[in-house]
Amino acid sequence: MSAQRRLPISRVDAFADRAFTGNPAAVMPLEEWLGDGVLQAIAAENNLAETAFLIPDESDDADYELRWFTPTTEVALCGHATLASGHVLLTAAPWRGDMRFRTRKAGILRVARNGEDAGYRMELPAYPPAPKALPQIVAALGGDAIETLWHDGGYALIVYRDADAVRALAPDMRALKKHGDILIIATARGDGDISDADVVSRAFAPGAGIDEDPVTGSAHCVLTPYWSGQLGRDHFAAYQASVRGGHVGCRLVGDRVELTGTCVTTLVGDFLL
Repeated sequence: MSAQRRLPISRVDAFADRAFTGNPAAVMPLEEWLGDGVLQAIAAENNLAETAFLIPDESDDADYELRWFTPTTEVALCGHATLASGHVLLTAAPWRGDMRFRTRKAGILRVARNGEDAGYRMELPAYPPAPKALPQIVAALGGDAIETLWHDGGYALIVYRDADAVRALAPDMRALKKHGDILIIATARGDGDISDADVVSRAFAPGAGIDEDPVTGSAHCVLTPYWSGQLGRDHFAAYQASVRGGHVGCRLVGDRVELTGTCVTTLVGDFLL
């Protein structure tokens, strides 16, 4: 019987200022890619919204290649697991100011230390949504939507009158799942109850194996250009009102969004394969 292989693994609560808040992600740096089926099986075993896998990048464009898997599928972009990956690598390399990641569908992403702050700045693509009628999604999501928008990357943005309406949603997950692997974002202006957040949201992806995602970096790729236009400024404070909850600083910079947040490591060990 061959010896078990040990793979390093960290568990990080991203967009969190303390343990058990924000969005947990597993981060697993590898020397080389394992088979896709093995990566998917590891992500299913971890049973977190995302597991991030990294290998050293051989080009001059980035430091690492980065891929993300939910328990059921590989995704094109995951913000919180990118932030968690930057946190793990920068913690291990305190002399570094940033880390760059080459991805398969989202281009080059960057996580940098946020000045003297304990947190990080993360650069992701901006995904401006356009108005589109989404009656079936609204019916499954519930509540009285005042605006519906869509981005072709698979993002539905449903706008509500106030933050209480977003918090009160009790979606029909089975009905939402029928729409496939899309991210459904419910949002409204903030009400000042939670650290004076300008924007409140929740995010649902049952078609990707995640009923409600606790704090979703990629959702803010859509929220940032939308709310920058609505608020008349390029920056704002956001709060994702899941049970765990998490704060996200948002800034629109041309065709990119800059998200800020903090991370907390909750586990460091070996995955035995």
